[in-house]
Amino acid sequence: MTITRYGAGERGAGGQPLPFARATEAAGWLYVSGQVPMEKGEIVTGGIISESRKAIENMIAILNEAGYDVADIVRIGVWLDDPRDFWSFNGVFAEYFGDNPPARACVQSSMMVDCRVEVDCVAYRADRA
Repeated sequence: MTITRYGAGERGAGGQPLPFARATEAAGWLYVSGQVPMEKGEIVTGGIISESRKAIENMIAILNEAGYDVADIVRIGVWLDDPRDFWSFNGVFAEYFGDNPPARACVQSSMMVDCRVEVDCVAYRADRA
């Protein structure tokens, strides 16, 4: 089995090297690392709605880079800093995943960077297995 790593050795906030890959693919499965609302190494602020959109868009960009699409997502993990953001996040989530959403877990957690949300996902394509 071949394992492909996407974005290994990249840098995050403040130019710090990241000790993990943005995504790893094996036997048709793609595991996307947690994505926060970051652009060019800096956190994008503006509240839960704009931060949620940016985090989800970052995750989708990695999916697309690896040759996967939103329809290939099997499960999404969500971490919210503040549980009061749950319903606002759900509204943004529905914009991207519509009538056929993947399985999802959503928990409250303190963030490792100064943001309100983090998302990751697992995707599958049988033609790449």
